[in-house]
Amino acid sequence: MSFTETKTRIYRLAKYTLLRPDPPLAPARFDAPVVVVGSAPVSNKPAGFDGRFRVITVNGAQMVTTSWGLEAPHMTFMMFNQVRGTTTNAVEVRRVLQGQRTGLLYVLLWREGLAALRDGLRAFDYRYDDLRIVDRYQRMALLDRVCGFKSVELDAESKCSNGINAALFALYNGAPAVILTGISPQADGHAYNTENLPRFHKDMDRKVLQTLYGKGYPIFTADEDVAAAVGLPLWRGGI
Repeated sequence: MSFTETKTRIYRLAKYTLLRPDPPLAPARFDAPVVVVGSAPVSNKPAGFDGRFRVITVNGAQMVTTSWGLEAPHMTFMMFNQVRGTTTNAVEVRRVLQGQRTGLLYVLLWREGLAALRDGLRAFDYRYDDLRIVDRYQRMALLDRVCGFKSVELDAESKCSNGINAALFALYNGAPAVILTGISPQADGHAYNTENLPRFHKDMDRKVLQTLYGKGYPIFTADEDVAAAVGLPLWRGGI
């Protein structure tokens, strides 16, 4: 570990300890199954999916739920760089979300304030009922409180993907079941383009999912390949 990395690690641990942050809260505790939809190339509508389910989409995965006939997800988790970033992935996310809307939008690690964030979202006409920013220390607290892992997020492999953070969020906020689809620790590529871009956080995502299942959390997948590869139970409907 370099001197700079060591200094960053000490700083973040000290700040986390002093702040004692709480994980992000939903407006109300979840009282129904929550479907977390990521943008891996393969995803499936969960068995028995109907109006009882709450839906959280991640970045550009809203195109999946639109194909299910859902006008807008209840919540969306979006990484800060999707708003103005120039990478292929960020540009593609904005393309598929152009003119769409969501319920409650959580933007992770945005540092420029709400006014600038609203301007950035308005630039590609992405609308929302409510908007909240989740900072790094709230995200660290989410992993710590639910999974028992302390990470100072020094690199990609010490962080969870947004899909896993959304699952942790749902569990922390009382979801009686969390069903993942389009969230795969082994797949590259995204559902909304053919660029086959690499997906990061694979090892950490697998470790977190297996830990959650081992701790007895009600976490499932709707994707048979993920069930086989990771060991999560396949959602078959009902709780």
